[in-house]
Amino acid sequence: MKIFLIEDDPSIFNLIKERFSQWSMEVVGPKDFKKVMDDFLEEQPHLVIIDIQLPAFDGFHWCREIRAISKVPILFLSSRDHPMDMVMAMQMGADDFVQKPFHMEVLLAKVQAILRRTYDYGEKAQHVARWNGAVIDYDKGTVQYQGKMVELTKNELFILKTLLASVDKIVSRDELIRKLWDDERFVNDNTLTVNVNRLRQRLDEIGLRDVIVTKKGLGYMAVTK
Repeated sequence: MKIFLIEDDPSIFNLIKERFSQWSMEVVGPKDFKKVMDDFLEEQPHLVIIDIQLPAFDGFHWCREIRAISKVPILFLSSRDHPMDMVMAMQMGADDFVQKPFHMEVLLAKVQAILRRTYDYGEKAQHVARWNGAVIDYDKGTVQYQGKMVELTKNELFILKTLLASVDKIVSRDELIRKLWDDERFVNDNTLTVNVNRLRQRLDEIGLRDVIVTKKGLGYMAVTK
């Protein structure tokens, strides 16, 4: 299990990282506290631990940002003890609140309990990606860009995911068809063309234009701008 720990105190961060590693949990943190979401999307954690008082933006801000695109479990870890802080955290979608100073075993037990509740019943971690300023939620089949959202069909989503796995590189038509067939989405050459054109139209609707390029005789490419 991977834990994304948004904590700016190195001593607390390293203490939690060392203890959790003994229980086969990997603890990672943001590289830049102004760009927490970039690291969250890159790491795809199973659970997030957030302090309230942070550089640049507070923990409530990042909780809102994460909740806008993901259902990943969130636990607040903070020295602030006002009841309203706890109420706000829960109203924003947090799963639990632990106050500093804390007992490591209590924090560990709470994290393990949340992970069991979330993942022992077959629920998977949210899978999201960021591309050209858009957020693609593979679980929901949606693309969000500049306040607009569009839903994709399974084929459209699968094609986009395949292209983004090799972003800025050409993916041949044969490879796309083969992967779609392997996934039991039965398509031929004409069906692929129709689905790619529909995908382009859906992305155009929210302002993502000219981001999927046709390379004649070669295939398609998802480009970054």
